[in-house]
Amino acid sequence: MRSRVAGVRRRDRHGRGLRGPLTPSQAPVSRTRAERFADLVEDEVRRLGTRWSRELARVEFAVEEVPGVEPLFDGPVPLGQTLPGDGGRPVRIVIYRRPVEARAAGEAELSQMIRDLLVEEVADLLGLSPESVDPSYDTPDD
Repeated sequence: MRSRVAGVRRRDRHGRGLRGPLTPSQAPVSRTRAERFADLVEDEVRRLGTRWSRELARVEFAVEEVPGVEPLFDGPVPLGQTLPGDGGRPVRIVIYRRPVEARAAGEAELSQMIRDLLVEEVADLLGLSPESVDPSYDTPDD
């Protein structure tokens, strides 16, 4: 008869002890897709910040899973959005993880898409063209 403690089932196959993680938590393999996506966004924000640090000082960047759209929304799902700051809150640029991942074919395309989205949102916020914000806009990352 198997014992259960508070609904948790323990496995000790063949007397070898409880199973644990296969890789250490610090290894890149252990990171979730959401964590890897947030890292890509953070890298691009840092890269843009080197050139536009003064202009982006009061801008907050965020990653959310999906956009909040109306139930009968009939249009393309937004990949990113700039939310205006009101009161003491800063302007917020949000990138939506799931729609971006759904459109990207691989890791390289995902990184390119994140870069282009952030450049477009920053350019719109600053009233500039995307090419003037980042000269490598819309070019392959080789």
